[in-house]
Order: sequence, then structure tokens, then C-alpha cells
Amino acid sequence: MRTKTSFTIVERAQHEVPGFSNVLKTLERQVVLKGQSSSTLSNYIRRIALISLHFKRLPEDISDDEIQEYLIALALDAKSPSRSSFKHAVYGLRYYFRHVGNNKRAINLPAIKNDLKLPVILNRSELKELFKAPTLLKHRIILSLIYSAGLRGKEVINLKLSDIDFERKTIHIRQSKYNKDRMVPLANYMAQGLQKYIDLEHPYVWVFNGNVPQSQYSKNGLSWVMRTALKNTTITKEVSLHSLRHSYATHLLEDGVNIVKIKELLGHVAITTTMIYLHVAQCSNQAVHSPLDTLYETTKI
Repeated sequence: MRTKTSFTIVERAQHEVPGFSNVLKTLERQVVLKGQSSSTLSNYIRRIALISLHFKRLPEDISDDEIQEYLIALALDAKSPSRSSFKHAVYGLRYYFRHVGNNKRAINLPAIKNDLKLPVILNRSELKELFKAPTLLKHRIILSLIYSAGLRGKEVINLKLSDIDFERKTIHIRQSKYNKDRMVPLANYMAQGLQKYIDLEHPYVWVFNGNVPQSQYSKNGLSWVMRTALKNTTITKEVSLHSLRHSYATHLLEDGVNIVKIKELLGHVAITTTMIYLHVAQCSNQAVHSPLDTLYETTKI
């Protein structure tokens, strides 16, 4: 029998908050009907569960004043300088109130200011050092593959051997974020490394298997590979596994690839998401100048 402490936050809410189980089932059905990512629900429902457990009742039965005090406490929490808990609580409540048809309460929640934080990019020398750092070939292939194709962590985990086309030099990314498929190029150098890894390791079904037979590699395992590799480099930048995807997009932009094409390669829905890389890419060594100078290059005004 499981103890109370072994339950997840959502499971606890199902046991301790009347009506929470019905809410969870309804939200799960809506996610399927709307074709939304299951990760969208898990992010929001966990935050709703935390709030419901705090007050021992569903959000619609919590007064505006109580919710306001709860959010203020999160915003002032010294242990959360990024205010991520506050932001996720607001997003979760907004999602929930819209689900129960109370758009007014959703609108009245605090607005979240989106601070523009530029992605940290690894330069080419740092990437070469990083890819040489792991002792195991498997780990070197994982890191270089993420960069070479601009993959998300989940996309690496879900990659099957059948998704790699060595003849056509393509990688098929299936049902990723927003339930979208896309094709990305397989670099020649990456193809050689992947083939060597497959010949040595003989992975089954998944390109990267976990410790249990026929299982997938875990996302935590990917992050561990990145952290461990960084420790064996001289890199001092604050980077994560996702920084490899940022570096991929930025370097493509610097190599002259059209930003609309980069949007497609990354699987972004909106071009505005991709445009963040315009702020960090160094697309030209040419000095900044007025177009009037080039307009009259050979003629004086």
C-alpha cells in the first residue's frame, strides 16, 4: 500500500480535494479533442492541484481575495527569484477558469510580463570542445545530434532507427510539440558518427535505448550527459541541453539560411518565436551604415 508521501501532487489532489478527479478527467478529454500536447495538461494540472490542495477545494470555490494572497506569497517567495512558480500558477488558473467557463476570472488574473531573455549561444570552438568531452561514443553522438539537427530533448528520446534515412540524408521528427511532424537534414559528418554508433551499440527500435531492454532514454539522462560533459570543458557560460538547439538556429542564420526556413526546421508555429535569434546572430561582418550611402555609391547628391 502506498503511503501518503509517495503520492504525486495530482494523485493527492484526487484523494483529498472533492471533485478534483472529475475535473482531471474532463481536462484530459479536452486535450484529446483539441489536439493539444499532453505536456500542456500536465504542466497546468499540477499547478491547479497545488492550489487546490492548499485551500482543500477547487479554484472556483476559492475567493478572489484568497487567490490574490496566494499569488502574492508566491511572487515574494525568496526561494523563487525567477518567479516561475508565480507565473505557472497564473497560467494554470487562467487555463482552469476558461475550462469552467469563467472567462471573467481568467481575465482578471495578474498579467505576466514577458521579459526578453536572449538565448545563450555556444560558439563553434566551444561546441567542438563539448562534443569531445564525453568518454562514451553514445554521449558524444547524443550531444552532436541535438546540435546538428536542432532537436528538442523529447525529440531525441522519441527518435527511432526507422526515422533515420541514411540514403536521403534526412531525419523524420514525428508528432513533436503541437503534434507536428517535420523533416530535417542529416549532416554527412553526423551520418558517419551515427552509423559507427549503431554498428557498435546495436540499439533496438529507439536510436538511444535506456537501461531497461527496449526502453527509451530518459530526459533526465540527456540533461545528465550535458552537465557531465560541461564539467570536462573550459566553457563558463550558463548553458543547458536546449542551448544546443539555440546554437543550431543561430549558426544557420549566420550561415545565410532564410529565417522562414529555420522556422520550419525548428518546428515553430509562429515566426515571432524564431525571430529571437535575430538578436544574437552575427549575420554580417559589414559595418553598420545608412542605405543612403549605397544608394549613391557612384553618384554625388
